[in-house]
Amino acid sequence: MLKSQDLSSRILSFSLRLAGIFAAQENCFQYLQQGELLPTLFGEAGPLGGAAWTAPTVRSGWVQGLRTLARHPSALRFLAACGAVDTIFSLQGDSSLFVASAAGQLLVHVLDLAMRGPAEGRRGPRARDWPACAQKIVCHIEDSLCSAATPQVTQALNVLTTVFGHCRGLWTQGLWVRLSPLVARLLEKDPVPASHSLVDLLLSVARSSVLSSDRGLWETLAQTLSHLSPTQAGPLALGILKLQDCPQALRTQAFGILLQPLACVLEAAAQAPGTPGLLEGAAGDSMTVDTLLSSKSACVGLLCCALAHLGLLQPLPQRPSPWPQVPLLGAVVTILRLCSGSAAPTSDVGGRLCAILVGCGRVQRAALDFLGALSQGTGPQELVTQVFSILLEYLMSPESSSMVLKKAFQATLRWLLSSSKTPGCCDLDPHTQQFLRELLPVLQKRLCSPCWEVRDSGLEFLTQMTRQWGGRTGFRQALLASEVPELTRQLLRDPESYVRASAVTATGQLSGWGLRATPASPERPGAQQESLLGELLHILSTDSEGFPRRAAMQVCTEWLRDGRADVAEDPERFVAGVLQAASRDLDWEVRAQGLELALVFLEQLLGQRGSRCPYSVGLPETAPPGVLAQALQVLCRVQLFEFAFRALFDCDRPVAQKSCDLLLFLRAKAASCGSLQEAGDSPSVASVEATLQRWQAGEQGQPLGYLEPGAIVAVLRSVDLEGLRDTLAESSDHVEKSPQSLLQDVLAAVGVLGENEADCY
Repeated sequence: MLKSQDLSSRILSFSLRLAGIFAAQENCFQYLQQGELLPTLFGEAGPLGGAAWTAPTVRSGWVQGLRTLARHPSALRFLAACGAVDTIFSLQGDSSLFVASAAGQLLVHVLDLAMRGPAEGRRGPRARDWPACAQKIVCHIEDSLCSAATPQVTQALNVLTTVFGHCRGLWTQGLWVRLSPLVARLLEKDPVPASHSLVDLLLSVARSSVLSSDRGLWETLAQTLSHLSPTQAGPLALGILKLQDCPQALRTQAFGILLQPLACVLEAAAQAPGTPGLLEGAAGDSMTVDTLLSSKSACVGLLCCALAHLGLLQPLPQRPSPWPQVPLLGAVVTILRLCSGSAAPTSDVGGRLCAILVGCGRVQRAALDFLGALSQGTGPQELVTQVFSILLEYLMSPESSSMVLKKAFQATLRWLLSSSKTPGCCDLDPHTQQFLRELLPVLQKRLCSPCWEVRDSGLEFLTQMTRQWGGRTGFRQALLASEVPELTRQLLRDPESYVRASAVTATGQLSGWGLRATPASPERPGAQQESLLGELLHILSTDSEGFPRRAAMQVCTEWLRDGRADVAEDPERFVAGVLQAASRDLDWEVRAQGLELALVFLEQLLGQRGSRCPYSVGLPETAPPGVLAQALQVLCRVQLFEFAFRALFDCDRPVAQKSCDLLLFLRAKAASCGSLQEAGDSPSVASVEATLQRWQAGEQGQPLGYLEPGAIVAVLRSVDLEGLRDTLAESSDHVEKSPQSLLQDVLAAVGVLGENEADCY
């Protein structure tokens, strides 16, 4: 087959991978060696010199086949004999990124295999003791580090990053001692080549348990921070500050790198001289100022990176202490004012920064994200008032884009929730109450926006606020005095499905806290709630989009779980209607949520609120026989078993898994109640089992009909639910990489599926 001139690249790639799988086994390796098949496939006599090598799939198959073959003890000798290592070197620069990445990983794998034997267990083995294969790879890396071509340097740095990130042998210490002078020499070049890859390598080495105690490493990191540009040094500074064991002087230097852009902004926008800086030595760096003023793209990039890095650092326990909360708040508020044009800087640098940043949505989004992260800290009331003022300015501004408004809503939520955590205070403080009165008219306006993203962001904000503050008197009074609840109800009929879904969720939250749009009539106090429930069921049954139906199902589940009065009046009727709609839904998430609702209903029938079936089936709580029999009758009337058994064979795995867990939970409850009479081998049981077999085969037509509790118990015990659960737990990888699937691929490749199927198997 390999000698055929018409062999497709796909079949050749498959053959290479298959040969690697076989060659990893001892007997197969010897057999393939004797037949000269391995050199034919992976050596110079193979596809390397042919036209097929131009196909990326063939090169990828060659790399994957060698990676699997390398598991064999004799693989290193074979790789050296057939010249495969040189081919791997060349594939590092392959035009296909997938092939190049796989080649780099294979090179690391080969180096690790070569060093495990003679170098294992020895601290810092001498270079002359390394195997020839390892020597060859390391010499290639050295040549690449000394190359004037940046791609070559990048390849070497990426390989070393993978080595120090994944290899834990003591030999890595000797490798770093040998190569670290060449890495440090890269800093002498201007500009520093492959700076991103260099940063990744140094952080990988610093995280290595074998090398983190090397004092020379900390000196190299300090030199790198000094030589890189402010934009390039940011990721390295953040990585250094995340390290557990790091010299304090290096941490101070790294933190200063992150603070410099914000310190420059504070200094440039200062209304009076002598404004305190963020950190001693952080402000006044000429390189940072030059970068900020060199171009709009450079300024925006540097500020966004600094804000993002500080935002990632803020919640970490190893962040610098003391944390400059107040200067950082002042800096981010200043940046937001520069972007909105409301700042009035007096210096030339401040004026140029304002001209660059005004209307820049990217910086606005980054600053709002960081402002939200800073809500976890504290600040003087005057500065907190400025924070709420700038947030309200952005929420009101017609110039704010939909994404900026979304970020502004998120930051506002975080600051509101943070300000409400005053010790000894059960309601909103006067400052928060005043801001809320100013905010709700703005929210009303945004809920009427012609842009659906803005309406959606406003509803998400309202949902989160109601979930957190629904019981706060100040919030309830302010909300009920506004038109927000009525506007939310109207948005249930919004033309955009995302908005309808958010409106369903928000309405569910408002209704759950009794925050109705208008007071119910004295004659029919539940009329409006009945109307709302009917509207949700209408959405669940008729909405053409999946998102609103999912939201409606989640709200129905929450209402049932919380024991809402309108649902508790006739829960059986409510559950029957919801399950009927869910069972017919084409959206798998709606069906899965329907099974969650069924579980909640079952728990309530058995008097066991809050138990979670998938993880408690082994230790069932005993239910009285009368309660269980009555519960089974109710479940039959609402057609829960019709829904659950159909879902057991659902084509979407999460639905089938949830159904299996539900039925296992119910069977465990039935097993703990031994006096419940089974139906035995009655015609009803036989009919159900036959129907289930047809459903499993794909025939979904015939319904189960009404079943007696005894028949249900008998069916539950006859179905192999544990086996089905184990099958569903296996990933698709298990099927695709199974021997049967592999043989099917072979048969399909040679086109003899019909003629020689039995012989091949």
